[in-house]
Amino acid sequence: MEALFEKADFSTWERAEHFLYFRDRIKCRYTLNAEVDVTRLMEFRLDRGLKFFPLFLHVIMRAVNRSREFRMAYDSDGSPGWWSVVVPSYTIFHADDHTFSDIWSDYHENRMIFYDAVRADMETYREVKGLCARPGRPPNFCSVSALPWLRFTSFSLDSWEESPLLFPLIRFGRYETRAGRTALPVAVCVHHAAADGWHTAKLFNDMQEEADGVDESPLTPDTAYSTAE
Repeated sequence: MEALFEKADFSTWERAEHFLYFRDRIKCRYTLNAEVDVTRLMEFRLDRGLKFFPLFLHVIMRAVNRSREFRMAYDSDGSPGWWSVVVPSYTIFHADDHTFSDIWSDYHENRMIFYDAVRADMETYREVKGLCARPGRPPNFCSVSALPWLRFTSFSLDSWEESPLLFPLIRFGRYETRAGRTALPVAVCVHHAAADGWHTAKLFNDMQEEADGVDESPLTPDTAYSTAE
């Protein structure tokens, strides 16, 4: 299914004033850090012999696609608006030289179809070096990467110049089991023009809900989303 772009109507958009304020006057991004309880997700993974990264990537993308604030971008004319769906853009690590490459995958609502697609893409491009290993990344993407070597309590991003990117930058670290529960540190870097603290708190809560509901209808009918024209 092709992703569609809806231009923002400033006459009816409830955050129009907020968007202009943080785009033109107080230009900033912010980062929120929190833990997501992945106990049930880990049990699901271990019971089925699955890999953690593509499972949690699906949790993230399901949550991101539930809120239009995290599907926000500019179109080719520079107009702000929202994609109907975004696909994951994520990194693969090269252990031999400690570099990484970006790849992307189509988004599937069905957990296991998404899982298989991500695993296949990771296998196809795992030996391809360079910053962008898979060409043709569509404009409707969300950036996700993992730092599995470290359990962090805070993570932030900075840039020396203003960025036109409105989508969130999502990073997660090494999970840890304490008192029978497994927690994962997650950091979400957000352009304040796109989303306020309430929206980002909701994103974390949606991730938690998706992780908790991993056993509920895991093989739902699939809708596949890919690039937009």
